[in-house]
Amino acid sequence: MTQELATLLREGTQKAHTMAENTTFIRCFLGGVVNPHSYRKLVSNLYFVYTTLEEELTKHREHEALKGLFFPELWRKSSLEADLEYYYGADWRAQVAPSPACAKYLQRLREVSDTDPILLVGHAYTRYMGDLSGGQVLKKIAKQAMGLGEQGTAFYEFETIRNHGEFKKQYRLAMNNLPLSAEECDRVVKEANHAFHLNMDMFRELEGNWFLALLQLTWNSLVEKFKPASRRPIGSQA
Repeated sequence: MTQELATLLREGTQKAHTMAENTTFIRCFLGGVVNPHSYRKLVSNLYFVYTTLEEELTKHREHEALKGLFFPELWRKSSLEADLEYYYGADWRAQVAPSPACAKYLQRLREVSDTDPILLVGHAYTRYMGDLSGGQVLKKIAKQAMGLGEQGTAFYEFETIRNHGEFKKQYRLAMNNLPLSAEECDRVVKEANHAFHLNMDMFRELEGNWFLALLQLTWNSLVEKFKPASRRPIGSQA
């Protein structure tokens, strides 16, 4: 029994989580300013990240300290393949490749899998818990910002998980039941923080295309702030 690993991860990664949310890419995204070109590059990178993570988790599915966290219903590879076909076309495999930051991320996943596989728990927590939580907000924003219909956001859809809240409880319980020592839990938390920084590096690669988007986000905020009261939505504060 771990020492409430799920709680240690949530509390131990709060700072890194906040830093990730404050990258220019995510700030613009949350503000409803989404560059389609940059977004599809992100989808491409995520495809390589999840393909590698899921391959390595599958490789260790019988590992005593990892088998309790084997949930294929979370796998994102096939949903990302659907999104890539939507954004790039049927020949998407010939058009996408890991960016430098993504390649560094993949290298780290393979490294910990080969040398210290329990650290994969930190990577699984960082990606999948985020997908089940904030990812659902990002799905709605992406649809509105890019005018998407039913395609292009398969990544955020978990077809076999009907209740995200209940599943997250199940996932946290599974984490807490992993047979890890206190020292191993500390290392998992440290690795989860590293995972956040690897994700931030991928976001920053996209920021070169986001300067104008940030200006647009600032402009939108100013327009909303100074909009005449008569034109504000009902229920908004003056």
